[in-house]
Amino acid sequence: MIAELVAEVGPLWHERHQAGLASRPRCRAVGAGAKHKLVFVDRLLATLVHLRHGATHDVLACWFGVDRSTITRAIGEVRPLLAMRGCTIAPGVRLRSLAEVVDYLGASGQTGIIDGTEVRVRRPAVGRKDREKFISGKNKQNAVKFMVVTDAGGRLLFCSPAQPASCADITHARQLGLVRLLADGPVVEILADAGYQGLGAQTGGQVVTPPHRKFRKDVPDWYEEMRKTHSSRRIRVEHGIAHLKNWRALARHHGRREHMTDTIQAIAGLLSHQQTIALAADERM
Repeated sequence: MIAELVAEVGPLWHERHQAGLASRPRCRAVGAGAKHKLVFVDRLLATLVHLRHGATHDVLACWFGVDRSTITRAIGEVRPLLAMRGCTIAPGVRLRSLAEVVDYLGASGQTGIIDGTEVRVRRPAVGRKDREKFISGKNKQNAVKFMVVTDAGGRLLFCSPAQPASCADITHARQLGLVRLLADGPVVEILADAGYQGLGAQTGGQVVTPPHRKFRKDVPDWYEEMRKTHSSRRIRVEHGIAHLKNWRALARHHGRREHMTDTIQAIAGLLSHQQTIALAADERM
């Protein structure tokens, strides 16, 4: 997989690097001066170790024998390129937007599952504008939220950009354009939890949520049966989220909040690629 990433991301990094050199006034030719101490393969490895194991920039700098600022710059260059790859569903076929996910589900006849999840982040500084936006109403902690879409088997199809955790799940889905995409696109079935109740009516029943609880006493058996059946169908998205948070960079984020979207989408792309390879191996067996 490392060789594939080098072959895919390496030319993009080199192109961006050369464009950056050529875009500013220079007193010497492009390519002159000191050379990189950290070649691209090492930059990629440092980024992968940082995302997977949460190793700090100081530790990585010691491992690779360079300055901490070199590691910070390398991760800042490689991480957005990994985020641009999207989620792999087949060799050479990737989904990079929610619209592509809806089209894929409609064309394949599969059921999608959506859920929102949060990652704890550092508290914004005192006096910062909109400081309270990051406080989660559910966990009472400073966090960011993103929406995850998987298929019925739990394979990752999409991770949305991060939003402050005060944003409700249903509001986030509407901001991403899910209602419009389902109205204008193919007919699909998407399972969701109670946090998305209300989208079913707006999407003609394409978003399926558990039934409202209308009984305070003497809850009928059919109600609990329906909720249990729905929960067992959508549990796969929880497994997908758990696999995402096995990557230490998402266990708790200690870096800048502005980088959360790239971090989330880079990890989702790497994880979906692993899932696709594992699925293809199982099918061959």
